[in-house]
Amino acid sequence: MELRQPLPRTTALAIGFVAPILIFAVWCAVTYGNLVSPDTLPSPTEVIRGILQLFIEQDLASAIWISGRRIGIAFLIASAVAVPLGVLMGSFEPVNRFFEPIVAPLRYMPISAFIPLLIWYFGIYESQKIAFLFLGVFVYLLPVVVSAIRAVPDELVQTALTLGASKFQVIMTVLLPAALPDIFDSFRVMNAILWTYVILAEAVNPEHGLGYMVELARTHQKVSWSFAGLIVIGGIGLITDFIIRAISNLLFRWREKTF
Repeated sequence: MELRQPLPRTTALAIGFVAPILIFAVWCAVTYGNLVSPDTLPSPTEVIRGILQLFIEQDLASAIWISGRRIGIAFLIASAVAVPLGVLMGSFEPVNRFFEPIVAPLRYMPISAFIPLLIWYFGIYESQKIAFLFLGVFVYLLPVVVSAIRAVPDELVQTALTLGASKFQVIMTVLLPAALPDIFDSFRVMNAILWTYVILAEAVNPEHGLGYMVELARTHQKVSWSFAGLIVIGGIGLITDFIIRAISNLLFRWREKTF
């Protein structure tokens, strides 16, 4: 086993299946062997039945669409604010000094603590949920953009300036293109954050979305529905992560592939 050496693709895929298969085997053994109560840990069959019930009886497809739309809107707004601001903060130190004392403390504040304020300002409906998701991803995306801009080698900047490029041209043709791969890669982390926070956002007035499904499982005391919801959310997260990685590899083919 070599230190930090990549594996052949087939070997990596084979090893990647070992842990999930082992966990699934243990799950089957303890549930079908009646070693634990179904109220504590439902069997795979019960979870599959729970997924079908949620889709057929509770319209889980609409809940996925509603939550996905909220996530998409919040992500687009956060990117539209964080990327330009992060580029300016990473490019000009006075801009960074001005905004850093404001945005830096936000990263250390629990996002759930903002719920009462967001309810006060936006109510308990759609605007509050999108504002919550926006805030949750903005505070993490902004420093990533700043770091990506600052990581661009200074030699590239000085060369562009020597060739007569203006500051705006350096930003648009040197800094931003060089930092975009790292910024785009951070979208995978932001995607994970959003799918984590969406349940918390929809816990307020849970009428629609995946948060409503989680609340439904609690009120109906359906453990299988809870596990089904977790599996569905995890599956959606993996699918969207794969899509982001695929787009990244398509846009930045000159880089080493991320998968």
